[in-house]
Amino acid sequence: MKRPRVMQLVVAGDVGGAERLLVDLATRPDETAADHEVALFTPNVALRELFVNAGLLVHDPGRVRENPLAYLYRSLGPVDVAWLARLLAERRADILHTHTLGSHVLGTRAARRAGVPQLRTEHHVMHYADPSSSRFTRWAAKRTDRLIAVSEYVRGEIARTAPDLAARVETVRNGVDAEHFVPGAGRGGSGGDAPFSAAIVCRLTGWKRVELAVLASALARVPLVVVGDGEERRRLEEVARARCAPVRFVGFQDDPRPFVAACDVTLNTSKAEAFSLSVLESLAMERPVIAFAKGGIPEIVVDDVTGWLVGDESPEALADALRRAKAERVRLPAMGAAGRRFVEARTSARRMCEGYAVQYEALWRRGRVEGA
Repeated sequence: MKRPRVMQLVVAGDVGGAERLLVDLATRPDETAADHEVALFTPNVALRELFVNAGLLVHDPGRVRENPLAYLYRSLGPVDVAWLARLLAERRADILHTHTLGSHVLGTRAARRAGVPQLRTEHHVMHYADPSSSRFTRWAAKRTDRLIAVSEYVRGEIARTAPDLAARVETVRNGVDAEHFVPGAGRGGSGGDAPFSAAIVCRLTGWKRVELAVLASALARVPLVVVGDGEERRRLEEVARARCAPVRFVGFQDDPRPFVAACDVTLNTSKAEAFSLSVLESLAMERPVIAFAKGGIPEIVVDDVTGWLVGDESPEALADALRRAKAERVRLPAMGAAGRRFVEARTSARRMCEGYAVQYEALWRRGRVEGA
């Protein structure tokens, strides 16, 4: 049976949550009821390898620059839009699926030129408020056929800040591979002889606010493993040294599971996180999560059931939560099991793919009718 061919447009410099989610989505043609290819603009060889190693067909014009001037030229200039529109035509793409900010204007222009409907996933909402990006992203959104919010929080923020788009936004929650992220080898989270410890898995960039986790580790004297890399790493290492914090930085890891399995709890310190994949992965591995009660996190973490939600966004409040988790270590296995059940029931990769399958089918059918 013929099914739609979806071209996933990725314009990014780092391997982040959106890129890892895309792998889970694009490598499941049966569950999404669509075939997928990737059009890639990146200066990062590792990002290309992520998609290639996953078995995806990747098209790219060669390594590109990643800076504000390059973004403007790529979005508004004639070269990249012509390349992408030609690719859509040559590959007979039925749908263009755009993701993060760098893809918005470029993808919209190419889709309109090629006569291909466009689906756009909103992985967060910061670009709607940032003066440097708001005009660009809103222009593109108004010309996008359907928009997907990764959480009800994101959907609500779009409706609040861009009410003219609300009717075209649907929610498809992020999902994780619950067969890959399983309780792994290593010591158990509670009752073991090893010291109580925590981990945080994320890109080390400003809005992730990992400094709060480092400071909380110092205050609570709880060992912390930081899994990830980014422009903030050197500064964070200096903060850890200055505070004598028991923090270990292990850099980017292709497979973070051993570090999650080896800790008792994980942390999330992002500012208004839309819907964190690392939080879902932790829950899937039966590790409770300590996070701030903002953004889409309360849709994932149930306070005092699968983790702890912290109201005050301060290192002191985060340290208090770490101390509580340590004091109640005997409860952690039951909390972890509850987190695993939540992922299996509501945020598995299969459930996410089925949600996208509905959107792909609707756009494909509409495109076929309009093209008849």
